[in-house]
Amino acid sequence: MNDHPFDLALALALRAQGAPAEGRYQGASSAHYWNMVGPYGGITAATVMKAVMQHPDRLGEPVALTVNYVAALTLQPFTLVARIARTNRSTQHWTVEVTQVDDQGQPGVVVTATVLTAVRRLTWRQIDHPMPVTPPPEQVPLAKLVDGVAWLDRYEMRIVEGALPQIWDGKGEHSRTLLWMRDRPLRPLDFLSLASISDLFYPRVWLRRATRVPAGTVSMTVYFHASQTELAAAGTDHLLGLAQAQAYHDGFFDQSGQIWSRNGHLLVTTHQIVYYKE
Repeated sequence: MNDHPFDLALALALRAQGAPAEGRYQGASSAHYWNMVGPYGGITAATVMKAVMQHPDRLGEPVALTVNYVAALTLQPFTLVARIARTNRSTQHWTVEVTQVDDQGQPGVVVTATVLTAVRRLTWRQIDHPMPVTPPPEQVPLAKLVDGVAWLDRYEMRIVEGALPQIWDGKGEHSRTLLWMRDRPLRPLDFLSLASISDLFYPRVWLRRATRVPAGTVSMTVYFHASQTELAAAGTDHLLGLAQAQAYHDGFFDQSGQIWSRNGHLLVTTHQIVYYKE
C-alpha cells in the first residue's frame, strides 16, 4: 500500500524534522493530486490528519476535523506543525498550522486546522439519516470527468444523479448529487482516505445555477462516525456519497454531505463553506 499514489503523496508531505514528538514536518504537495490552482483540498485534509495520526502522543481515534484553506498551496516546500492543545481523560484537542514561503520569499500561513480525537466507548447507536435507495455501483456507469485535472484520476466515480451540467445555461433546478466513489487504484479505507474523499463533491453552485462560476472551499469540517475496525471492514469497496447545498448568500454558500459504506453504515458527515463569484 505504501506505493499507492495516495500514500506517496502523504509521505512526501510528512518528512519529519527533528524528533517526532515535536510534531513538526517538512514536505511538498503532490502532482498526483493537483487541482487547477493548487492541491486537491482532500489531500490537504488527509495530510493534516496524517500528522496527528502518526504522532506518538495521540490519544484515541479521530472524531472531528476542521480545515481552513487560508491560501492556495504551491509546489514549493511547506512546514506543518501539529500541537496538542489539551488532553483530557478520553479526548484530545489538536491545532495544526501549515506555512509556506511565497514567491517573494516571505513565509505565511496557508492552512489552519483543528482535530479532535477520543477513546470511544461502546454505547447506544442510531442512524437518523439512512442511506438512500440507489442502484448498486456495478449498475452505474463510470462518470466522464474533466480532462487535465490530476486529482480526478485518483478516484472512481459513478454518478447516480447530479452530474456536472452538460449545458451551462443558467437553468439549474437543484444542488443534489448522489454517487458511488472509491480510490483509484484501489486502496483499503482508513481515516486518511476517508478524510480526503469527504472533499470529493464539486461546488454545489455549479449544479444549482448551471453556471460555472469561480468557486473554492474556504473551510471544511468532517465528523467521523466509525472506528478503524469498521472502516477496515469496508475494504476497497465503493462508498455512497450524497451532497447538497443549503443557502447561497453574497459570495458564500454552505454544502453538506454524507458518506455511507455499501452496507448502510454512515461513516462521515461533512460540511463546507464555499466562496463563489457572480
